[in-house]
Parts: sequence; C-alpha cells; structure tokens
Amino acid sequence: MKRGLPTVTYIAEALNVSPSYLSGLLKTLTGQSTQQHIHEKLIEKAKERLSTTTLSVSEIAYTLGFEHSQSFSKLFKKKTNLSPLEFRNAFI
Repeated sequence: MKRGLPTVTYIAEALNVSPSYLSGLLKTLTGQSTQQHIHEKLIEKAKERLSTTTLSVSEIAYTLGFEHSQSFSKLFKKKTNLSPLEFRNAFI
C-alpha cells in the first residue's frame, strides 16, 4: 500500500468491487459509510498505540498515514472527545 490514509477507492479495489457498491453494502449492513469504518479503525489503532507505546503523537499520526499530525489530532478529538495526549495521560 502506498503511504497515506486508506481511501474508499483503495479498499474497494483491494476487494475487487466498486467504491459505490462497497459503500452501499456497508451502509446497509452496519449503518456506517466506508469512510466512517476507515476512521473507526484508525482511531482504534491510535488508541492502541497511545496506550502501549512511547511514540509521540506525531509519530503515531505518521505511522497511521496522516501527513499532518494536526489532522490526526482533530479527527481523534472529534471521535473520542479527548485529545491524543489527554487519552494517553489517562493511562499514566
């Protein structure tokens, strides 16, 4: 996989289906769009790394495919109501 965040198109191509088919199927089965599933998985991985590693927030953001750590922090805060550092500090 090339660097960067996974896209709906990338996942659809990997599954050999069209992006619209994949999105429709996921929406029907789960009530969430493909993009929402991607975000949920990114947050899950971020939480794991924040709670089990000493990587900086910027390093975690980069390993997840974010070009800018601010974008990662903004998404994390939107999904969890905590900043990445607030989340990590809960484990200290």
